[in-house]
Amino acid sequence: MKLNVTGASMLGFAGSAAANTSNGYNLPMGVTEMSHEIYDLHMLVFWICVAIAVVVFGAMIYSLLKFRRSQGAVPDTAMVHSTKVEVVWTVIPVLILVVMAVPAAETILKIEDTRGSELSVRVTGYQWKWQYQYMNAADGISYFSTLSEDSNFARQLHSGIDPKTVPNYLLSVDKPFVVPSGTKVRLLLTSQDVIHAWWVPDFGAKRDVIPGFINELWFNVPLGKEGTYRGQCAALCGRDHGYMPIVVEVITPDAFKKWVEQQKADLKQASATETAPVKTAQVLP
Repeated sequence: MKLNVTGASMLGFAGSAAANTSNGYNLPMGVTEMSHEIYDLHMLVFWICVAIAVVVFGAMIYSLLKFRRSQGAVPDTAMVHSTKVEVVWTVIPVLILVVMAVPAAETILKIEDTRGSELSVRVTGYQWKWQYQYMNAADGISYFSTLSEDSNFARQLHSGIDPKTVPNYLLSVDKPFVVPSGTKVRLLLTSQDVIHAWWVPDFGAKRDVIPGFINELWFNVPLGKEGTYRGQCAALCGRDHGYMPIVVEVITPDAFKKWVEQQKADLKQASATETAPVKTAQVLP
């Protein structure tokens, strides 16, 4: 099936979003509300760990310097047990774990909550490509998304092509996954062969794709964040695992509606062409 994301659909693109919003030292901030919440949770736990490290290593370094033998320190051999100390060093870690567990549980529940989704898409992993089958208003639209030809040629041994000259090398596809902004999109993930993983960092979205099982995942890119977002298969799925990119084109709801109409028109035309009777020449006597 021909995938048309040009023409009217291109009106919905607001430039090209970065493939990864990470600064190289931390998790990407992402563009979705869920990715922001995951990032905030990550930073909360990070700073708690920093505070623990400062207290523990600070006390340790202070003790090493203050009570070293050269300063005349003498070991205390009388203290062998203290109930008070044991209670303190048990209660404090428990409180720290509770402080981290409560927001973590809230975030996990939101990640798993696919209720209220407005568009559902079945995503099937293959070695080494993705198939997208739309439901709801876009029901009937289905296509495969594979590594783009320029990246595929450049990756070949002795191709003579410098990968640095190929735009978005190994992160571009022939047919991107098209979704509307401001819409809760639910993915039904399964695999036709081995275990894959659908992962787009800027969505805060990653889920295993397992043969014989259907996993769910959702994301909602806010209005005004239209653009191109890139990801990859995040599970070692065989020889060409590194050549299984994911490209999501987020367009405005109006542009998506026009895109769906165009795809359905193309499908109808293709179906009419296939079912048209074949005219044969008659041989006159």
